[in-house]
Amino acid sequence: MSAPTRQPVDLSALQLCPAADGDLDFLRVLFASTRIDELALSGWSDEQKAQFLLQQFEAQHAYYQQHYHDAEFSLIVYQEQPIGRLYVFRGPSTINLIDISLLPDWRQCGIGSHYLRALTAEADQAGKAIRLFVEQTNPARQLYERFGFSVTGSNNLYLQMHRTTTGMPQSQARAMETTA
Repeated sequence: MSAPTRQPVDLSALQLCPAADGDLDFLRVLFASTRIDELALSGWSDEQKAQFLLQQFEAQHAYYQQHYHDAEFSLIVYQEQPIGRLYVFRGPSTINLIDISLLPDWRQCGIGSHYLRALTAEADQAGKAIRLFVEQTNPARQLYERFGFSVTGSNNLYLQMHRTTTGMPQSQARAMETTA
């Protein structure tokens, strides 16, 4: 199922469903869709790219399961079809946005903003900060900044970003709904 090109998505039709072992094939495809552009210049064959992406997915999946075993690993579902994932760990003082990914046809449709709005409202209600890591060149960084996240650290690949509980006023977040 493809998203309507440049048309609004009915956000009320979105659901979060717990990810299960039976969803691993979808999650592999989703992961590959988030990495394929960076491999385009690698000079590798399609088979080499596929093997690399599989290895990277398996390593990431194992890491998340081991280090965030109490996290919520959810599929983002639209009209009963998985279109993305949302991984969140809720700690005592900080919510860790582990990952939010969407299939290419569903990006820039307001879905990421929808879930960030919900997560920031939850954090503000609970008096918690939110922390995430994002690749330095990932366009989602601008979305995070619009939601009040700021860079608090970096390494060669990732930026660490935080949003304090007093980040963006909810009225500003709601106003962004029409522009996201």
